[in-house]
Amino acid sequence: MLRFGIDLGGTKTEILALDHDGRERLRRRVATPSADYAGTVEAIAALVRAAENELGESGSVGIATPGAVSRLTGRIKNANSTCLNGQPLVEDLQRALAREIRIENDANCFALSEATDGAAVGAAVVFGVILGTGVGGGVVVNGRTLIGANAIGGEWGHNPLPAPRDDERPGHRCYCGRMGCIETWLSGPGVAQHFRERDGRALDAAMIVRAAAEGDASAEAAMRDYEDRLARSLATVINLLDPDVIVLGGGLSKIARLYDNVPKLWNPYVFSDQVVTRLVPPQHGDSSGVRGAAWLWNDA
Repeated sequence: MLRFGIDLGGTKTEILALDHDGRERLRRRVATPSADYAGTVEAIAALVRAAENELGESGSVGIATPGAVSRLTGRIKNANSTCLNGQPLVEDLQRALAREIRIENDANCFALSEATDGAAVGAAVVFGVILGTGVGGGVVVNGRTLIGANAIGGEWGHNPLPAPRDDERPGHRCYCGRMGCIETWLSGPGVAQHFRERDGRALDAAMIVRAAAEGDASAEAAMRDYEDRLARSLATVINLLDPDVIVLGGGLSKIARLYDNVPKLWNPYVFSDQVVTRLVPPQHGDSSGVRGAAWLWNDA
């Protein structure tokens, strides 16, 4: 039976069909209806129906979504696509598609993809990181995502920046309402904001990385700060989970220097005489979320 994965994003919705061996059979992408919950449900259902008609086979459906399914209400919570929040997405899609579906947070799906047949294949404990417009994370243990009692497993981005320096207190206010969250330091917008405050130039994260590579001293200092903050933040994850592999995803995961520099910086913050955790880039890149959604049915 086919496995269909759907990556429900704020601007695009993508469907992927995998066969039993993980080979890609089909991939399609459509625009996500803007601020339109009913339209989003129909768009997902239409993608599945069209894919099944084209392939002549039915399949299981897994969905990577921003936010999570509340353990309390069964409805979506914490989604930055706010039209989803408070909605019975699982129930509505199961009705529309006449089958059971599985939904998990997009960071969990990213981690599951890389643990199943990606950069962390064979690892017992995997932490998948999203470094992009936000900062998210997902945990996979022995091939299964760790959702948690409150459906927030892996949400490291809304912890305070560890071991803050005096000039890092109290930090900026996060959209969650707290001050100094990891997300405000390590997200792309956070990097740009801190650079602008210190340097005065309005450069985005990609421009800062390029400027550092070209010898710009201020940009290089910003990159060194970023690496140090990422090392401190990941050290707390290592102390809690002791993962075999940490896989970086999102736009900032493409910064090649992170994979050499950050592991050299995290040792003083890890409670161990050695750190053998590997920090690696994703094998499946931007496709990992949709692949992980399909692999939610790996036990089927």
